[in-house]
Amino acid sequence: MSQHIVVIGGVALGPKAACRFKRLEPESKVTMIDQSSMISYGGCGIPYYVSGDVSDASELCTTSFHMLRDPKFFKEVKGVDVRILTKATRIDRDNKRVEVENVQTGGKESISYDKLVIATGASPRKLGLPGEDLKGVNYVANPGDATRIREAISKGEVGSAVIIGAGFIGLEMAEAFADMWGVETSVVEITDQIMPRLVSPTLATMGRKHMEENGVTFYFGETVKAIEGEDGVVKRVITSERVLDADAVIISAGVVPNSDIAKEAGLAVHERGGVYVDEFMRTNDPDIYAGGDCCIVPNLVTGKDAFLPLGSMANRQGRIIGTNLAGGAAKFDGVVGSFVVKLFETSMAGTGLSLDSAKAAGFDAMSVLLIQLDRAHFYPTKELMTLEMVVDKPTRRVLGVQGFGSSGDAMVGRINAVAAILKSSPTIDDVSNMELAYSPPFAAAMDILNTLANLADNALAGINRGVGPAGFKELWDNRDKDACFFLDCREKGDADPFVERNPEFWHNVPQGEIYNRLDEIPKDRPVVLICNTGARSYEAQIMLDEKGYKDVTNVHGGMAAIKKYGIDL
Repeated sequence: MSQHIVVIGGVALGPKAACRFKRLEPESKVTMIDQSSMISYGGCGIPYYVSGDVSDASELCTTSFHMLRDPKFFKEVKGVDVRILTKATRIDRDNKRVEVENVQTGGKESISYDKLVIATGASPRKLGLPGEDLKGVNYVANPGDATRIREAISKGEVGSAVIIGAGFIGLEMAEAFADMWGVETSVVEITDQIMPRLVSPTLATMGRKHMEENGVTFYFGETVKAIEGEDGVVKRVITSERVLDADAVIISAGVVPNSDIAKEAGLAVHERGGVYVDEFMRTNDPDIYAGGDCCIVPNLVTGKDAFLPLGSMANRQGRIIGTNLAGGAAKFDGVVGSFVVKLFETSMAGTGLSLDSAKAAGFDAMSVLLIQLDRAHFYPTKELMTLEMVVDKPTRRVLGVQGFGSSGDAMVGRINAVAAILKSSPTIDDVSNMELAYSPPFAAAMDILNTLANLADNALAGINRGVGPAGFKELWDNRDKDACFFLDCREKGDADPFVERNPEFWHNVPQGEIYNRLDEIPKDRPVVLICNTGARSYEAQIMLDEKGYKDVTNVHGGMAAIKKYGIDL
């Protein structure tokens, strides 16, 4: 029996659900409404249009075979009726009708439905700042925003830009301004690091240092008090600490789910916004589905509520909803929280929980950091990759992995491998023995993921006791007080420059010579072991343990991590 499906929202989930349903029930009718004139666009691509990586804004609204995804396309190609510039104002659940209003004419009507899909997405979080409505102050929400920003830059109107917020969009926009256009770019972040809660301070510092090397300036621990302008055009940003010149301002302080219409209809909504759904993407009304950026889903690592506004998730959920509208029983279990962001020639990626978020969720967690080549050491295009694994100590459960590396696919591939198994509560042993494709141009025989899990195993067993670059910095900064003996386990040629610069504190005994030179290593002082990546210093730690040394610390990540972290020796 044919039915009428009404979809509120036409960006990501809405079109996917509508088109999937029409393929399964071509005799049924689908009406998709959206208050904007632009529908079915790739919002995540906006920073890359501003940067010039995407040459034409229309590419964000076209198919892979270059057809514009407009109402005509949906009607003729997909069989879906689309009504743009039409705002849903109320859901009448008792009579199964949606009240709508034409945003241009103000005309009102109601549309009946058999089943309803709420795909209202999310809106940029507004800060309520004085001057937030000045020309040149933008959010990054739709292709119109992208066009305005890029046109201003192209006309030479933007010499300096201020980004408010150091999350995904903020960092991507900072790169877009600084890299392609050479704009003097500053980022103001209220917390003390980039990508707060998503990565550790160590990885955040590595990413920040790389962006600073490419011309981006960061101001952490500062709040924006006001945005000021002249003749209606933005000119400066006032923070709690300084005044920053700004010809353009991007507010990227996160997004808020558009769930008011659902709440007003009596549907279950999170106290901070977001529609609750079950595993079939149904709300508490069995005839109403919801998904995408307006939705709350389970976090499969913590078991708690999660809000994950990503186009990839919206598309997957859209297919599930379309299937279930046609009588199917497809399920969406939840999310583990996977991400990747490009930072000039590098990228930051992760899945699951960072150490801070794991502890906040109540886990007795620890983390280990590893730097290793992303492919065979003898292959000419090898690069160092940094990975951090978060583990629940009592159960050995892997809670998350985050990384910093090149902007290629190597690191993202490792993160995705872990993401695929996180919902099954893998242990260290599962990752240690994980089967991964191997060939020297692509990986080492003992892949970095396997080695990372082995490092976590050794750390839990107490045979690889160490600190990351932040811990090393603390030891180095207090070297006079703590009287640490810093022992470089590399060969003489690598260690000599540091011995010459710091003869009182920096010492060199190559790992292979330790047993023959024990008289040079004191037993009555803390010994801090350093090599290139932490592997040889781990071997040295085992050797010193055997000889009765009691206070030996290995620097995880070694000199590679120290350099990426920006420690001046």
